[in-house]
Amino acid sequence: MKRTIILLLALALGFTACQQAKTVDKAKEEVPYIGKKDLKLTSDIMTPEVLWSFGRLGNVTVSPDNSTILFKTTYYDIPQNKGNGEFYTIKTDGSGLKQITNTKFSEQEGTWRPDGKKIGFLSSESGSSQLWEMNPDGTERTQISNVEGGLNGFKYAPDQSKILFIQDVKVTPDVHDQYPDLPKASGMIFNDLMYRHWDHFVDALSHVFVADYDGTTVSNPIDIMKGEPYESPNAPFGGMEQINWSPDSKTIAYTSRKKVGMAYSISTNSDIYLYNIESKKTVNISEGMMGYDVSPNYSPDGTMIAWESMERDGYEADQIRLWIYDIATGTGKDYTANFDQHAEGLAWSSDSKSVYFTSVWQAKGQIYRLDIAEDKITQITNGVQDYQGVIPMGDQLIATKMSMSYPSEIFSVNPTDGSDNQITFINKELLDQLSMGKVEERWVTTTDNKQMLVWVI
Repeated sequence: MKRTIILLLALALGFTACQQAKTVDKAKEEVPYIGKKDLKLTSDIMTPEVLWSFGRLGNVTVSPDNSTILFKTTYYDIPQNKGNGEFYTIKTDGSGLKQITNTKFSEQEGTWRPDGKKIGFLSSESGSSQLWEMNPDGTERTQISNVEGGLNGFKYAPDQSKILFIQDVKVTPDVHDQYPDLPKASGMIFNDLMYRHWDHFVDALSHVFVADYDGTTVSNPIDIMKGEPYESPNAPFGGMEQINWSPDSKTIAYTSRKKVGMAYSISTNSDIYLYNIESKKTVNISEGMMGYDVSPNYSPDGTMIAWESMERDGYEADQIRLWIYDIATGTGKDYTANFDQHAEGLAWSSDSKSVYFTSVWQAKGQIYRLDIAEDKITQITNGVQDYQGVIPMGDQLIATKMSMSYPSEIFSVNPTDGSDNQITFINKELLDQLSMGKVEERWVTTTDNKQMLVWVI
């Protein structure tokens, strides 16, 4: 009798657990898809609800043949308190807009494979963040990597023989290493700085890995920073722009602040490191430069590396200089010594003769060009606007632009006269129903006889 009762109880518990699992699975299935909303407004005045209905555009890349733009648009849902991003493609002339993903989980880090035949992206569809690929029309989604711990970002080698990726690794013992008899302990042990970045504790550091890639799988990953108690990209705001391949696929340039403890906490002195794939040797090419050196970007001909550089250590608001390093001579030069502005988002022209960048002056973000041979910087665009990124594309530039009157959209820009043509209209339906306030730039004389810029909306 006793065995019967136990058996019945076990069956009941099993049935209950099964039902609970089915309920959870069903709940997952019933989570509403977050996408573009078809809103019919009853007022032409902006409200918080309307603002959160705008699509947020980003992750803009251009296909190798300069014919198609890949970008991501994220929409948010207030009741779910979350967002969902999807990838789209559009021809560079503004035709043929197509949504190529349609899932309930956001894909990340979309980019064109160097041969242009596939689009690579990160997805957690398999349970962890892995590299997936799909055709440019969104078909044939295929998981490429199965790396333990997942990927936080990646880049294809130009010759497609390898990929680099970043992954969080544990470099110092944690509570479970010190107290293995307490497997359920959730406490954390720190005995030095830096133990926290803004909203998270530093219990792992991002390292750069390189792995073989044959078009279908990723294998033989190698931590190029193995054993180092340092990170790349720089926390907490750095991304994949801080790590890049050389054009010949033989070298990885990455950003790192190789300091620990108190020195790490008070210093902004990061450097540019080159890792050679064949020799597995790493060299510091910005040694002696004491400020914030980030985002190394090889010229297409492989002879130079441009990066964003600050001069002084410990000064986060220093001028962001445009520094170019000559690989053959091992020397570098500040090309913004006579340019009293920041230079950000560096992008080489295809002939390696110019570098395009964005810079904010008097609260307006414009596109500029450095002509290296002439050592001359030219302002390309004008207007009350903020250009947020630029990609040289043949005889045109592809850029994202926003202002106080409209959210980010993609534009093509004429590099000769700065005229632009809008390519995407992600938020047109909402904007057509709104009356935006007039924006006026005014200069006001202050009590100490200075001129102060203010905006009247």
